[in-house]
Amino acid sequence: MNIRFYIEIIVLMATVSSCRLPASPASPEKLKSELFAVEKEFCTMAQTEGVQNAFVHFAADSAVVLRRSQLIKGKDAIRLQYESFPRKGSKLEWVPDFADVSASGDLGYTYGKYTLTSTDSVGHTTKNEGIFHTVWKRQPDGHWRFVWD
Repeated sequence: MNIRFYIEIIVLMATVSSCRLPASPASPEKLKSELFAVEKEFCTMAQTEGVQNAFVHFAADSAVVLRRSQLIKGKDAIRLQYESFPRKGSKLEWVPDFADVSASGDLGYTYGKYTLTSTDSVGHTTKNEGIFHTVWKRQPDGHWRFVWD
């Protein structure tokens, strides 16, 4: 065999070894745990920094929120939607009951129960309970942000 053959083999091996397969996503259970943790961070932020700040922070730029049969599209519209949410006298809490993720690991969803408690100026408390459903998308920076709520 000649030297050219060996050089071609070395070049081929170098080329093949420099090609990387795309990283496989984390295990589905790990990704589901991430979604549960993100939901907890989201709810905690709503308690400590206000509902508006939390919804804007955790929304993807193209997020859509459905409220009272109306679609609110994009972060700016979401910011306006929650501008009137009272910081005092109201408390929004939620806990996901379930999370699942796509096989590719870049989309997921959660659902569970929420409670909105409001106290008016004379001290009358109203409690509304319901079910939420949120679709999450992993962003290029690795963070989960909701695209549908």
